[in-house]
Amino acid sequence: MKDNSESLQQFLEAYPGIEIFEVMLPDLAGGLRGKWVTRDKIGKVMAGALKLPLSTAVFDVWGRDVEAWVFDTGDGDGRCEADIQTLAVVPWAERPTGQVMISMREVDGRPCEYDPRFLLGSLVQRFQALGLTPVLASEMEFYLFRDEQDELGRPVHTQTDRVGGALASGQTYCIDTMSGMAGLMHDIRDACTAQRLPIDTLIKESAPSQYEINLYHSADAVLAADQAVMLQRLIRGVAGRHGLRATFMAKPFGDLAGNGMHVHCSLLDSDGDNAFDDGTGRGTELLRQAIAGCLDSMADSMLLFAPNLNSYRRFQRGTHAPLAPSWGYENRTVALRVPADSPAATRVEHRVAGADAHPHLVLAAVLAGMLHGIENKLVAPAPLEGNAYDQLPASLPRYWPDALARFADSDFVAQYLGSEFQRVYTLLKQQELDEFDRQVTPLEYDACL
Repeated sequence: MKDNSESLQQFLEAYPGIEIFEVMLPDLAGGLRGKWVTRDKIGKVMAGALKLPLSTAVFDVWGRDVEAWVFDTGDGDGRCEADIQTLAVVPWAERPTGQVMISMREVDGRPCEYDPRFLLGSLVQRFQALGLTPVLASEMEFYLFRDEQDELGRPVHTQTDRVGGALASGQTYCIDTMSGMAGLMHDIRDACTAQRLPIDTLIKESAPSQYEINLYHSADAVLAADQAVMLQRLIRGVAGRHGLRATFMAKPFGDLAGNGMHVHCSLLDSDGDNAFDDGTGRGTELLRQAIAGCLDSMADSMLLFAPNLNSYRRFQRGTHAPLAPSWGYENRTVALRVPADSPAATRVEHRVAGADAHPHLVLAAVLAGMLHGIENKLVAPAPLEGNAYDQLPASLPRYWPDALARFADSDFVAQYLGSEFQRVYTLLKQQELDEFDRQVTPLEYDACL
């Protein structure tokens, strides 16, 4: 394997016009923080010379310090570690630009316990100690809106009827609708090629102005999450160049489909074979243990699958968003679906997370659940057939404060994701919740004034 300096030099020779590099740190709220550095300084970044305040990884969704945490720590510096695999050109930028993703370490070099990339990587190491390697892929749903708002401040659809309103149907899987966005979609595909993002399919989803792009599976879990983050940023950037706005908001409209981020996961054994494959498509005992762990930990992990106030509007009966821990074969009403495919491709489709969730933390929660089931040899219930909504009562947290309380008190979270991460993330989300609690909505004024 080439070292960073050699790979960087090859990249600089391939893109001699690049002037600026965006050095990006995924924070706990899902934002990208960091610095722009000039071309002549990127070598120092790749060598690990860049420092940022440790609090950079702990900003809330509005980019503010988490006051209950930052001052107690003294807000010292951390050391940034660049990942050469994420070095890429930024095709939608106004000027020639590159980008690279970084992780946060303590100033003495120790991994930062609440850095999302290191958190995910630590779970991969626990699987590797068992002779297993996670293989993951994500499906990303999003809306494309005009770069404007209506008289009520709501986004404006790109798919409209003759009077400018939302269509009654989103024309799910419609090829002609995709053709109407061909210019944008081809630019997205070209940008993915330039950034080495392995996209699989582009789909017209069920709501007006809603689409889906799927990433190909990867046996590098951290890279899989990095690619999901990069894909979201790419879609936003390319859409902006077309005068449009892309959003991964979980539920932009209460009466239309929400945006989900489904995660497909399998495990390779030490020989590189699928450890879930029993030759029949029904799966091995290891598959059912992994499923049992995900079911048992699902409620405790809900804050990671649904991290925002709006996230919980997505969980409505009959909307393909699961309301209870459940699983089944080829069943889209359950939380964990085992798709029909060749036995060698046996996997779990985890269907809970919204597209507004943090990809690194979602994948970490999925892997932690699987590990919990495998290590404790948990037994999965019988798979559900038919409509899961009619067979199980809603039992997953449906409201943000409930999910926060469940997460904060969870022994599972402390054991598999770490007590320090649990503490810091709880403080972060409590600050965001407190901010929403202070806001009075127009609907309340309409109802009470």
